Amino acid sequence: QIQLMESGGGLAHPGGSLRLSCAISPGIFRIDNMRWYRQSPGQEREYIASITNGGLPNYSEVVKGRFTISTTNDKKTLVLQMDSLKPEDTAVYFCNVCTLRNCDSWGQGTQVTVSS
Repeated sequence: QIQLMESGGGLAHPGGSLRLSCAISPGIFRIDNMRWYRQSPGQEREYIASITNGGLPNYSEVVKGRFTISTTNDKKTLVLQMDSLKPEDTAVYFCNVCTLRNCDSWGQGTQVTVSS
């Protein structure tokens, strides 16, 4: 079973930065794609960014140019660098990984609050 653990959330001021990490314990599974999502109260979970096993990133339009997704070389830590934060970025952020079979592995989430 794949285990994921997010960290790095907290409070930031508008225009500030936060760096989220997701520790990945892949077990016997080969990770194919790694993603970040977020969910605000009363809202659906929203795709933020992803990165392939080959290192190719992709971003949603709402965060493109402000957030950067990356991984360590061993693919055991997924990182989301968040800059130029806005109050509307406030949400619980989740990491998600996909194997060749499914994308069913989720972390427990970390709260990000952007407020003055």
